[in-house]
Amino acid sequence: MLTPADMDGLISDWLARAHPVPRQAHLEWSEQGVALLPLGRLFAAIRLPGELVYAAVGSADTDRVAAALRTRLKGPVIHDRRVAGVTYYSLINWGAGVIACMERAEDAPCLGEGTYLGVPRIDRQEPPGTYWVVPPRYDGDLCRPKDVRSLVADGRAELARPVAD
Repeated sequence: MLTPADMDGLISDWLARAHPVPRQAHLEWSEQGVALLPLGRLFAAIRLPGELVYAAVGSADTDRVAAALRTRLKGPVIHDRRVAGVTYYSLINWGAGVIACMERAEDAPCLGEGTYLGVPRIDRQEPPGTYWVVPPRYDGDLCRPKDVRSLVADGRAELARPVAD
């Protein structure tokens, strides 16, 4: 039976395989807590602005957002506070990502080949810095694009609603 530490090791090794030199990813995690991993090899990511996520889940409370993302996306999600504000990244299968990228959604773009993503060490599950809102549960764990599209559609619909006076 695998221990939680064993599972974290397997998940970390899987994530590191996205890097051309997996050892480099492990080194970056140990030194900086975040590794820059190229997208498009093992997985892609959908960039979700905080405002869109908050509208979709009906809250900006970090615990409520985490619970909603865990339930709705059923896969790994990274939180990052970028210059433009809070951003979430849902990890999806690269093959499915090609289809998602074809949609060319400006508010929730698919990031793939040619893009690097700061991926936190598996045990970074709270601020400060980049962290897992929903960590991967096993190697190969990814969000389903249709679940991400549904979240985005709900957020867009809520943001488009007229504000009551």
